[in-house]
Formats: sequence, C-alpha cells, structure tokens
Amino acid sequence: MSVLVLTKNEERNIGECLGCLGFSDDVVVLDSISDDQTAEIARGFGNTRVVERPFDNWSSHQNWAVGNINFKHPWVLYVDADERIEADFAAEIMGAADPQSPESAFRMRRKDFFQGTWLRHAQLYPTWFVRLFRPEKIRYERLVNPVAHVDGPTGELRGHIIHYPFSKGLGHWFERHNSYSTFEAQELLKVLGGKRRPLRGVLSRDPTDRRATLKDIFFRLPFRPQIKWAYYVFWRRAFLDGRAGMDYARLQAIYESMITFKVRELQEQERGESD
Repeated sequence: MSVLVLTKNEERNIGECLGCLGFSDDVVVLDSISDDQTAEIARGFGNTRVVERPFDNWSSHQNWAVGNINFKHPWVLYVDADERIEADFAAEIMGAADPQSPESAFRMRRKDFFQGTWLRHAQLYPTWFVRLFRPEKIRYERLVNPVAHVDGPTGELRGHIIHYPFSKGLGHWFERHNSYSTFEAQELLKVLGGKRRPLRGVLSRDPTDRRATLKDIFFRLPFRPQIKWAYYVFWRRAFLDGRAGMDYARLQAIYESMITFKVRELQEQERGESD
C-alpha cells in the first residue's frame, strides 16, 4: 500500500507524521514548494519520496496527484501532515488494502484534538472521510474541503485518524482558515447562483454525498455564524468537551463570519463590474 501526504511548510509536523507511516514502503510527499525544511526532512526517510507542485486549489491538487503520481501499489492512503495513524489502525488499513478486494475505496473517521482534548461533541463527529482508495477510481470536486467521488463500492473501517489541527498554533489556524474561507465564499456564490445538489442527497446512504448536500442547504440560510455556534453549543453539546469545546464553537462561528463577509465583498465586486 502507498501513502500520499500533502504538505506546505510542515517542518513542525512532517517528521512525526512520516514516523508513523513505516508500515508502507512507498510514501509520497506532494509538497507545494515549501520554503522551510519540509522536503529535506521528508527525504531523510528511506521509504519516502518527494514530488513538488505549486498549490492551486484542493480538488485540482488532489486530482493531479491521483492522475499523475506513479504509486508503487494499487491502494493509496491519504493523510495530512498534522494527522497520525496509530499502529492498530495501520494493521486494519493494511488488511483492507488487498489487491483482490472488490471495493474501490474505504471511508474512515477522524478524532480532532484541541487544547489536549478530543472534540467528540464540539465537532461533527462521526464524520466519514474517503482516505483509502484505488487512485484510478477516485476524483475530487470543490475548491476546498473537496468531495470525493468514487467509481465503485466503498467500505468503512473501524479505526480513527488522529488529527491535530492546532499543532502549529492558533495563528496558523487563522491563516489557513483565511485561505479556506476565500474558497468557501466562491463555492457559496455558486450555490446562490443556482448550482445546487439535488435535495434527495439528504437521504443518500453515502455520508459524503449527504454531508455535501446538507452543506448546500446550510449555505442558503441567513445568520449562519449564529446558527453554527448554537448548533455546536446546544445541539452538539460542545460544553461537554469543556473549555476546548466552547472555544472551538466560537472559532467555527468566526470562520463562518469570514465566509459571509467575503461573499458580500465578492457580490459587491460583481455588481461594480456589471455597473
């Protein structure tokens, strides 16, 4: 089984990430021209090779990876530099990556940590992500938080990816979500312009399709930052995760506000051009 890791200035995370991927003899780091020591650290691992490509957007970047990288094995596991694969889950993944398997991909869940706390309530847990796949059977859409489309049956694994999204501090989280919010604002404009998923997707048995459809519906609601905060706090009971959960709910409301403000800015720019 091969592994794909996407990086951009991840010298703080990449060593520990690659250190837990020793179960694969073909780890490919797709680096977006980092200006720190990310690539040099990665090349120090005997099972790792580095491919460099400038980043444009998430779906384009990931589609390029599955279409152009010559992976050694028929199955590919995708992880981010701030994620970890524990030994017991690695064994489950290796067992699923059977060349004779009828599946085209497998979904898995993720545990997100903040302030040393697993955000079991303050996150959308359990959210399923397609992370193990045959590269010729998968394609991505959306500029950010891409949706995976799989050609063929998709299975599910029991284990969890361990995720540390705040490993480089709150400043980096805001910097990254500033970029994410720009892409999300562009996607939201598409929805407002009529490019919407069929409502029947809400009833889909595919959690990826269902989540994407619900996001389209949420995009059309007013007062989204306030709704998002209330959803995390009162429905998801973020307070059960302590201060970390409540802080995270506030951060999500801020992120949604960033998207809202950028949508207004883009709409004003469009009106100005039309005038």
